[in-house]
Amino acid sequence: MSAIDYLLDSDPAIRWQVLRDLTDAAPEEVAAERARVATEGWGARLLAEQAEDGLWDGGVYRPGWVDESRPFYDAWTATHPSLVLLRAFGPDPAAPEVVRAVTRVRENVRWDHGGQPYFDGEVEPCTNGGALANAVYFGQDGRMIVETLLSGQLADGGWNCWDEDGTSRSSFHSTICALEGLWMWEQADGGSDAVAAARARGEEYLLERRLLRRASTGELIDPRFTMPSFPSRWYYDVLRALDYFRLARPQRDDRCAEAIELLRAKMLPFGMWKLELTHEGPTLFDLEAEREGFPSRWVTLRALRVLRWWDGA
Repeated sequence: MSAIDYLLDSDPAIRWQVLRDLTDAAPEEVAAERARVATEGWGARLLAEQAEDGLWDGGVYRPGWVDESRPFYDAWTATHPSLVLLRAFGPDPAAPEVVRAVTRVRENVRWDHGGQPYFDGEVEPCTNGGALANAVYFGQDGRMIVETLLSGQLADGGWNCWDEDGTSRSSFHSTICALEGLWMWEQADGGSDAVAAARARGEEYLLERRLLRRASTGELIDPRFTMPSFPSRWYYDVLRALDYFRLARPQRDDRCAEAIELLRAKMLPFGMWKLELTHEGPTLFDLEAEREGFPSRWVTLRALRVLRWWDGA
C-alpha cells in the first residue's frame, strides 16, 4: 500500500486534506469529501460530545471534573481543546452542525479566568493563539484576542505563558500558538502593520534558532522538539513549526533546512512517519488506533505536505 492509499483509507477529516494537499484533486471532489467531516467519523463524534450549554465535558480550558488542587493535570476533553481539534479536522464552517456548535460557544461559554466570552480570549498567549485561530476559522470576531497578543509580545520577539512582567525569555510553545493565530487573522481580514510586524518578529525568534537550537550555544533546546506529535495541543515540535512556515513563508527560508532534513530522515521505508510523542491526558475518544512508536496518518499527512512544499512539487 502506498502512503497516499494509506492516508485515503481513513476518516473524512484526513481524506479531504490529502485530496487538497497531496493529490491535486478537483475542488469539487475536495469539497464533497470535506462536507462529510461534520456528519461522519471523528468530526461528527466530536460535535456530538458538546452539551446544550456549549461546553465540552463541563469546562472551558479544563473539564469540569478536574480537581483544582491539581493545576498542572492535563486533560484534553474540555471546550477549548475540543475546538482546536475540530479545527484540525477542518469541517466546513458553514455546515449547520458546526454553526450550531459555534453559536452555543459564542452565546454561553465564558473563560474561568475572568468570565470573558470565549472569543474575547483570556490572558495566556498559548491559549489565546489557539482561541484566535478558532475564532478566525469559525467566523467569529477575534479582535480582542489580537490586542491581547500584541500587548504581550516580549522583547526577544516571542511569547511566554509564564511571563508576568514582560521580562521573561520567550517559549517556543507559546510562540508557535500565537503565530498560528495571528497568521490566520491576517489571512481573514488583511491584518494590519502592527500584526504583520509582530508576526515577523515572532517568526524571526524561531528562525534565528533554526526551529530547535539555542541562540547562545547552538545546542538542541529539547529533544522532544524533534519528535512529531498529534494532536499537538499547546506543545511545540519542528513538524508543527514547518507546517506553519509552509503557509506563512511559502518562498522558503534556508534556516528551516536543518529541521526539514531531520523530518526527512524520519521517513519509514514505506513512506510513512511514526507518532513519536503523545501528550498524555484523558481524551474524548481515540483517533484510530495510532500509538506512540507506530505509523501515524496524521503525522504522515503533515510531513508529506511539508516536504511537498519544500521540494517544490
